[in-house]
Amino acid sequence: MDVVGIGENSFDVVIRIPAPPVAGGKQPILSRQTLPGGQVATTLCTCAALGLRTAYVGAFGEDEAGRQVRQTLAERGVDVSASVMRQAPNRSAMILVDEQTGGRTVFHQHDAALQLESEDLPAGLVEGARVVHLDATYPGLAVLAVRRARAAGRIVTTDVDGGDEISRALILGATHPVMAEHVPLAMTGEPDLETALRALRLPHHVMLCVTLGERGSAMLAGDTFYTSPAVHVAVVDTTGAGDVFRGAFIHALLRGDAPEEILRVANATAAMSCTRDGAINH
Repeated sequence: MDVVGIGENSFDVVIRIPAPPVAGGKQPILSRQTLPGGQVATTLCTCAALGLRTAYVGAFGEDEAGRQVRQTLAERGVDVSASVMRQAPNRSAMILVDEQTGGRTVFHQHDAALQLESEDLPAGLVEGARVVHLDATYPGLAVLAVRRARAAGRIVTTDVDGGDEISRALILGATHPVMAEHVPLAMTGEPDLETALRALRLPHHVMLCVTLGERGSAMLAGDTFYTSPAVHVAVVDTTGAGDVFRGAFIHALLRGDAPEEILRVANATAAMSCTRDGAINH
């Protein structure tokens, strides 16, 4: 297996509105779509579309939404045999996308019955993957997966944008953490991104990568700090762009691309995803 992903899937209701929402205001709905999504699920679909063999570890609800998301992953080449079905509504999100900028506001819901624990990690799965990619959806399972993957000498990448204890543990444990811009700044207290990454770096960190939204991305690899500008497109919806970035990052990394090329490819792929609605809709 090339990539095993552990974490979030979601059934997204994407609602387009004319302008950014304002408290107390009213706006007409321009369009409403139901689309599959979720951080790790989107990254795995991107990896599969780029030709990598992928497997998903996570929980789906035993409702129509859960069945649809599971079927979408399977149809896109993601092995879902290590996932489970639970008697609960699938994780869902309502995403408001403003027509002016393509920016989005996300409201999400996750039933406690969908939680997975460390004993739900299939034996030997992460040890047999080239890359293990995870978020903080299943804390105990994720920490165990990092430990097993690192012990087996595997690449570990992340999708974290919070500053909680689990997110911090995943970043510190991964070999190639990929973070939102504010995370290393908050973790180190440094005001400058390059300084923050250098302060955060541990001996096992091969690359530390940061997504910068419309400004592109940055990376500390070895002793060199790289930046790469975003590819400018006519933005329709930014939902899932960071997850697509990570899928392209993993593909370019496994292909052996140089750091600056990894960023360039990931930026371009993420930009392409912004030209269409939803996360897994391309």
